[in-house]
Amino acid sequence: MNTAELFGTLVFNDDVMQTRLPEDTYRALQKTIARGSHLELDVANIVADAMKDWAIEKGATHYSHWFQPMTGVTAEKHESFVSPADQNHGKAVMEFSGKALVRGEPDASSFPSGGLRATFEARGYTAWDPTSYAFIKDRTLCIPTAFCSYGGDALDKKTPLLRSVQAVDKQALRILRLFGNNSASRVNVTIGAEQEYFLIDKEVYQKRPDLIYCGRTLFGAKPPKGQELEDHYFGAIKPRVSAFMKELDEELWKLGICVKTEHNETAPAQHELAPVFSIVNIAADHNQLIMELLKTVADKHGLTCLLHEKPFEGVNGSGKHINWSLCTDTGINLIEQGETPFVHAQFLLFLVSVIKAVDENQDLLRVSVAGAGNDHRLGANEAPPAIISIFLGDELTEILTAIENDAPYQGREKTLMEIGVTALPHFPKDTTDRNRTSPFAFTGNKFEFRMPGSAASVADSTVIINTIVADAIGEFADILEKSADFKKDLAKLIRANIKKHKRIIFNGNNYSEEWEKEAEKRGLLNLKTTVCALPCFITEKNTALFKRQGIFSENELNSRYEVMLENYCKILHIEALTMVDLMKKEIIPASIAYQNDLAKLIKNKKACGGFNCALEDRLLGKLAGISFIFLDRLEELEKNITDLKNGEPLDVARYYQNTVVRSMAALRQTADEIENMLGRRYLNLPLYGEMLYSVN
Repeated sequence: MNTAELFGTLVFNDDVMQTRLPEDTYRALQKTIARGSHLELDVANIVADAMKDWAIEKGATHYSHWFQPMTGVTAEKHESFVSPADQNHGKAVMEFSGKALVRGEPDASSFPSGGLRATFEARGYTAWDPTSYAFIKDRTLCIPTAFCSYGGDALDKKTPLLRSVQAVDKQALRILRLFGNNSASRVNVTIGAEQEYFLIDKEVYQKRPDLIYCGRTLFGAKPPKGQELEDHYFGAIKPRVSAFMKELDEELWKLGICVKTEHNETAPAQHELAPVFSIVNIAADHNQLIMELLKTVADKHGLTCLLHEKPFEGVNGSGKHINWSLCTDTGINLIEQGETPFVHAQFLLFLVSVIKAVDENQDLLRVSVAGAGNDHRLGANEAPPAIISIFLGDELTEILTAIENDAPYQGREKTLMEIGVTALPHFPKDTTDRNRTSPFAFTGNKFEFRMPGSAASVADSTVIINTIVADAIGEFADILEKSADFKKDLAKLIRANIKKHKRIIFNGNNYSEEWEKEAEKRGLLNLKTTVCALPCFITEKNTALFKRQGIFSENELNSRYEVMLENYCKILHIEALTMVDLMKKEIIPASIAYQNDLAKLIKNKKACGGFNCALEDRLLGKLAGISFIFLDRLEELEKNITDLKNGEPLDVARYYQNTVVRSMAALRQTADEIENMLGRRYLNLPLYGEMLYSVN
């Protein structure tokens, strides 16, 4: 089967629906998808029956509501199509009802809820999301669903995402109507999520408990060669990795996931793939499948895929760059400059709404990428810093400056920016270089948000972007809908907001110390750690924002805050315990063994006639001194873990950040020094070089 024939073969997509559903059923389902209208049970029964027959033909024996709880990974409970045909169970039939398709009741007691329900309140509901196609995975029909509590509170990542998409659609259509666009009936959020990851040999992975338990190395001296030569980036793909990528492509294509780009990334053993843009809800589902398949396909090739944001110290971390845009259902990209004056003005209004949204909600964007793993990554090796800014490129920045000052644009032609009358000078998409240090970069017809970590759900950041942009657009619509002179008030609005929010625009090096000082002068936030950022999530301003746009109730918002704090603390607790265990079982025995051999050698050399033992004496003395410091730091970390008291979640998180994390960093420093002194035969664990260069 060629690629075109293979693509989407495991997806109950529109083509399959048209073929297998009666015309009236198909139209009813499309109405539900397009407008969110209720799907009658008799229609659901017909869809379920067709879906079941199709799935069985593809080899499926079970079905599952596939959802995305606040764990950050997907969840599924498999139910068999098989049902007894008689009381004696002598025969069986294959059944799947509309009721089973539309709603499920998984046990919700063991999923994170942040206090939305107690453990004894176990009931949860999954509700079919018909806007994302069902698919077959592991001989199971997977039905994308939302997940909520018995009381109706969202317990997942999909529900807020869908709400945020509705908010953007509602507000953006108001603007389009003001510009005379009555043909568009919907504005969709589209994204493309670039996914970075590491591949290492499976046998090497299985010998590193820190990778197994924590997803990252908790100690390890740097190898002689890292990424200094820049020879891995876009380099020739090794045969073993190439075989993995080829099978991954096929598995993704079967699921209708159009991956276009694959290459070696900057760090040794690091790689990246990028799918084609799609509507955000589908893109979010696809990214969860991509992360799952990266791991399962790697395992089949004797590899292990690492999705931690910073699995190895001293080389690139892994991110997930979210390319975000707005497009109408008629095919118009609202973040792309058009050819006519009014389209120019419309582009400028949407552009300025994003600038306003980012400037006013730096805190929320930082919260959206907060996490214990990403704290190791942000601000180093091409990951953006914690300071939020927007890169526009020189030419577009100059255009906005000209508009702000009501002055001619000094570009290829002098043009006075009279909004809606004189067209903006056309500028190509790539008039400036890309800025890989920028957290939020305009790249011609989209914005690239570079801060999310590689293991993050696409929904986390996209919910925030959608919400803050919807709010900014809505504020503009409120003003312009009351206008008696649209052109005049539009120009005034754009000009005023450029002036008010231009502080967020920065086209330079975001890594530089000068920018950190300049950002402080501009009044920009610098929330360097997760613990600094998370309290911003539930401020009065942000609570009002989420309620105003219908994204989170106050209870839902507080629950997510609790879950994020709890997750941060749990991750660091596991890391600290793992580090103590590794130090005791690996570093201490190795250090003692080497010191013992040195001492024996010194004793034997002296017994044989007093040979010069200066080398052995110096090595033994140095290692003994470092080991003494090491033991002090190990005991300090153990004490800090033991001294941990229950308290307010934020106080506990601060304790982990200020005490436990610092103790771990100090202990790692001495462990790495000891590793550098030991001969290879004393070390049972794979070294950094062996992990990073394990795949040939």
